Amino acid sequence: MNSKLILTATVLAIVSILASKISHVLTPPQIPGSHDNLHTADILHLSGAVGPESLAFDPNGEGPYTGVADGRILKWQGDDLGWIDFAVTTSQRKECVRPFAPEMEHVCGRPLGLRFDQRTGDLYIADAYFGLQVVGPAGGLATQLVTEVEGQPLRFTNDMDIDEQEDVIYFTDTSTNFHRREFMSSLLSGDKTGRLMKYDKSSKGVTILLRGLAFANGVALSKDRSFVLVAETTSCRIIRLWVQGPNAGQIDTFAELPGFPDNIRRNSRGEFWVALHAKRGILANWVLSNSWAGEKLLEVSLSFKQLHYLLVGKRAHAAAIKLSGEGEVLEVLEDSGGKSLRFLSEVEEKNGKLWIGSVIMPFIGIYNLY
Repeated sequence: MNSKLILTATVLAIVSILASKISHVLTPPQIPGSHDNLHTADILHLSGAVGPESLAFDPNGEGPYTGVADGRILKWQGDDLGWIDFAVTTSQRKECVRPFAPEMEHVCGRPLGLRFDQRTGDLYIADAYFGLQVVGPAGGLATQLVTEVEGQPLRFTNDMDIDEQEDVIYFTDTSTNFHRREFMSSLLSGDKTGRLMKYDKSSKGVTILLRGLAFANGVALSKDRSFVLVAETTSCRIIRLWVQGPNAGQIDTFAELPGFPDNIRRNSRGEFWVALHAKRGILANWVLSNSWAGEKLLEVSLSFKQLHYLLVGKRAHAAAIKLSGEGEVLEVLEDSGGKSLRFLSEVEEKNGKLWIGSVIMPFIGIYNLY
């Protein structure tokens, strides 16, 4: 390493240390027009589990169901019965005993996006390591549907949405270079190998619709099924791909966001809730706008927690944004002090409530809209 690179690495390391000392200065401001009341959400704790990334309700309205960090999919059965094990994505679970063990994810699985087929009651699962899967209404061991594309294994299957009329599933593979446990490397390196794909249930074929995405993440189909949205986490934006109608095949930017989007979920009115893992602060903006900075940070001996803190802060603001069917911001909800909710991964609207997941926290938030 030459002297310039050594100097750069040293400066970045110093900046990361200083960030912890002046977090009040680097904390991202509230989003204009936002309502800072997500801290009033009720908390539904998980028992012996963390990271309820995605939430789904079955055709009978039961649930939510959620995938957690140890590879299980849990089902909520109400206050009296609590959580039960519903499904798993691999049978090799003898060593899957710790709630959070990133080094075991490739063995235990990491279910991320969940979607029910409302006609059949089948639950479709995007497992980061075992690809696109499905399990019947009774649960149990899921069946693999897609594990590789173009002869290469899927490395980071992330989210999906189902077009029940066309019998296809739109799903994302975040990166062809990095696994889920290496997501910080994907962000900081400026990796743009993410893809949006379509799985045809009848033919079992897979079509790649978009390539070159910067951390392809959440997926949502429009109410009229004319377009599909995909979150580009690194770029802090939502991309729209038109799949039907006169604009079919065209791509545009649906929304630019003030933070890192995770999952996107459509409500019954055709609007979209976007969960932000965290807002994008001064340091994150600088690092991600200068690819060399992220690459050098990866060369410095910083822990995952230090790198994560550098990008999002110690108590990252919880933020959820509701977009119209045209991409206009309709509502912004925040817990700007991180009093109750942090690191949001999904916001699911159901019966006047927002059910809120997190890829890191050991609980689900329930926020009353009315």
